[in-house]
Amino acid sequence: MLNGKHLIAGEWLGSASTFASQPAHGSAHNFAVGTVDLVGRACEAAEEAFWSFGYSSRDKRAEFLHRIADEIDALGDEITEVGSQETGLPEARLTGERGRTVGQLRLFAEHILKGDYLDRRHDTAMPDRKPLPRPDLKLVQRPIGPVAVFGASNFPLAFSTAGGDTAAALAAGCPVVVKGHSAHPGTGELVAQAIDRATKALQLHPGVFSLIQGGSRNVGAALVQHPRIKAVGFTGSLVGGRALFDLCAARDEPIPFFGELGSVNPMFLLPHALASRAEKIGESWAASLTMGVGQFCTKPGIVVVQASNDADRFLRAASETLKQISAQAMLTDGIAAAYRDGRDRIRADANVQEILTTSCDSRNATPNLFRTTAREWFANGTLSEEVFGPLGLVVEAENHEQVEEVARSLKGQLTCTTFMDDEDKELALSLLPILERKAGRVLFNGFPTGVEVCDAMVHGGPYPASTNFGATSVGTLSIRRFLRPVCYQNAPISLLTEDLA
Repeated sequence: MLNGKHLIAGEWLGSASTFASQPAHGSAHNFAVGTVDLVGRACEAAEEAFWSFGYSSRDKRAEFLHRIADEIDALGDEITEVGSQETGLPEARLTGERGRTVGQLRLFAEHILKGDYLDRRHDTAMPDRKPLPRPDLKLVQRPIGPVAVFGASNFPLAFSTAGGDTAAALAAGCPVVVKGHSAHPGTGELVAQAIDRATKALQLHPGVFSLIQGGSRNVGAALVQHPRIKAVGFTGSLVGGRALFDLCAARDEPIPFFGELGSVNPMFLLPHALASRAEKIGESWAASLTMGVGQFCTKPGIVVVQASNDADRFLRAASETLKQISAQAMLTDGIAAAYRDGRDRIRADANVQEILTTSCDSRNATPNLFRTTAREWFANGTLSEEVFGPLGLVVEAENHEQVEEVARSLKGQLTCTTFMDDEDKELALSLLPILERKAGRVLFNGFPTGVEVCDAMVHGGPYPASTNFGATSVGTLSIRRFLRPVCYQNAPISLLTEDLA
């Protein structure tokens, strides 16, 4: 059952004021508003927990991650019910996302047991080396300390309370303080209950995890500025993320801010691929564009083609498919309003053609499709801005040189995709060096929606896709964000931990 409180170092605490959830359906619930004082208590408790948890064995941390996964699975139906009410997401989507969430936890448990992430290096002593001897040097990755995590609106489970950031930080040995998202506070609380039960069952320090509910912007600012916090994981808007990034940089001790801020995920359709399967690509693109009401950070919102009859075939197929998509509820009223504003911004450009425009109100959204030229793309910078929702823009170039020019004009992206046949190889080869400088993941003949959680995945990219182009927020490599290398020189064997043995 929901209690509407914060979890601060093992205690469920209220606060002086509350906010009401805004569910897509079902009953609203009241939740305590976060405060700066609660942030301080959670961060200090996290620092205390670090002295034991940060030096715990990999076996113990793996057991903790597995136990959290077990507790979340035990709450399965209740999490699905509350999550569906709060977000409007269908039960099947939430069931799948819960599977991804517990899968991430178990993946990190197995990953740290292997020990490869420690990147252990050893240069043995060379006492007789001339002209100077070399000392014995051992390197290993060590946890950085307490980590702040911000819940995401579009993934109430996989990118929120016990999502990828939390899983990676706990696996590394870092206590976590989560700032819950006000779009799904009940879902966040249920997951926090699961983590709390796991913490108590294994008798870990209660400061290893805390959840502070939303409702107040100053809570986020206080969290990233607290001196005990050593890194931040964030998924959200460019404006909000950049504000928090600047606060992290302005601290007396600047800390890394690992923010995923937005992406239009362009697709480039090369001529032979378009000639051979324009309709199939168009239909499949429409399905990817509208998946989850277009509320995925990997939604392929921009398509770049050379103007041709084949491009027209692609557009007709995409438009006909999009016409069959009915209105669906978005995550929040605010997101739905921002989607309508984005649609209207693009419609206001006289050089943008409306292929399919629809009307929607309240929290519902329907697809929209537009077409413009590469020349207009260059002239109107707002066309390259993300519209969060099921809206697509097709940019038509005059030739392949102009296609490459569009690619060079792109800001940083999470993904870039090329559709090609064998006959397109030379064009694809000329495009690839540009795209790999623009994105963290480069795809061929597929769609970026659906991010595999595995060792090789990169979910990040140059700014503004993310604030740190060398990091990923999905996959086992994401643990590196919460580690730092430490070198031990001539350390007695009796002092070394098992990770250095």
